[in-house]
Amino acid sequence: MEFPIRPALARAVTTLPTGPTWHFEIKLDGHRMILRRTGGGVVCCSRTGRTVTSHWMDLAVPAMEELLPGTTLGGEAVIWHDGRMDFGAVQARAASTLERARALAARLPATYAAFDVLAHPDHGGDALAARPYTERRTVLVEVLAAVGPPLQPVLATADRDTALQWYETLQPQGVEGIL
Repeated sequence: MEFPIRPALARAVTTLPTGPTWHFEIKLDGHRMILRRTGGGVVCCSRTGRTVTSHWMDLAVPAMEELLPGTTLGGEAVIWHDGRMDFGAVQARAASTLERARALAARLPATYAAFDVLAHPDHGGDALAARPYTERRTVLVEVLAAVGPPLQPVLATADRDTALQWYETLQPQGVEGIL
């Protein structure tokens, strides 16, 4: 797998698709990030490939402590504030100086909402990225079950009605939509 990884981006549609092979996740408004646990540490990259680890040490440290070297996750760094996701706080952190990023992290720590696992040493290494979504999702949930916050999988379902209910009820908490 070549780094930095350029993640796929969602494209807007007017209605959720139907059918037995569709799976849905909540769309969070955060800082898109690839989080990679290496043999020597953690590297966090923005969707453009820029290394942003130093601004998200509240995510890098638990990843270093809890994830096996060779694990690569795709997700969003989000910040909860007053019961909802605060995209302004995410933007402030991402655009701040290192000193200010640390101060912001102390006041409003981030959560890494993972929606994909692209590599894992116990599940085929880099070859995991080529496996079907349902297999990767199972691995993601398994890997993060033992970790817990601030690293956690996004809400996901194969049930379209549940996804629609999430869309209708979770917007006040900052959920942007459904993927």
